[in-house]
Amino acid sequence: MPLSSSEIEGRIRELGPWFHNIDLQGQLTAPDHFLGNYPRQKFRKFADAIPADLTGKTVLDIGCNGGFYSLEMKRRGAERVLGVDFDEAYLAQARFVAEVEGADIEFRQLSVYDVGKLGEKFDVVLFMGVLYHLRHPLLALDLIREHVADDLLVFQSMQRGSKDVAEVAENYPFENTKLFDDPAFPHMSFIEHRYADDPTNWWVPNRAGMEAMLRSAGFRIEAHPEQEVYICRTTDRPYGAEAVYPAKGDRA
Repeated sequence: MPLSSSEIEGRIRELGPWFHNIDLQGQLTAPDHFLGNYPRQKFRKFADAIPADLTGKTVLDIGCNGGFYSLEMKRRGAERVLGVDFDEAYLAQARFVAEVEGADIEFRQLSVYDVGKLGEKFDVVLFMGVLYHLRHPLLALDLIREHVADDLLVFQSMQRGSKDVAEVAENYPFENTKLFDDPAFPHMSFIEHRYADDPTNWWVPNRAGMEAMLRSAGFRIEAHPEQEVYICRTTDRPYGAEAVYPAKGDRA
């Protein structure tokens, strides 16, 4: 039986706070979001860069949060949508969103570092707003490329610093240190403590750094429809770009 408006409103409060502002039968999950109507207003800027018809396609949404992007991919006709997140509170929100919308979407608690456990590749992988929360961001991209990305990657990350992109040479002599002072050279800023009151904000790239990391992990950038968003295709990985797997044995 469909939930009433008051029941939906009550469950939204119970499951809060929300980061994704989603319209559930007229009830907004995060109407006072500090970024406005987020992520819908951001999605509008790059929605046309993703195929409108995903009939027969499989989609993996890594770091699915409240399920906004998972739901949008299902609305485009994807045959199977799997959303994964490390945070069970976000997964509870995403499951409720799918329930209210009558969307057949699967959600699992899973870290990006463990995507190899899925044992399958997906036609479309969404990796939105996760990279800068990771202690090991390039490893995450390597694991996605190796284990789950079969074709299309839709990627987004917060960026800071220069928006210019320097032309990068294949090699530099050891004595050349000036290039590291160039704001347009690929850079990642490390945050030891907090940024925006969030202790999980670890690394923030400039534009050149973000694009270089995607290429290094074996993704060809096909479009840059929004300041932080890239549409990529899998391609050959450069030498030494394979994922590593730290041992998880007993501590000494």
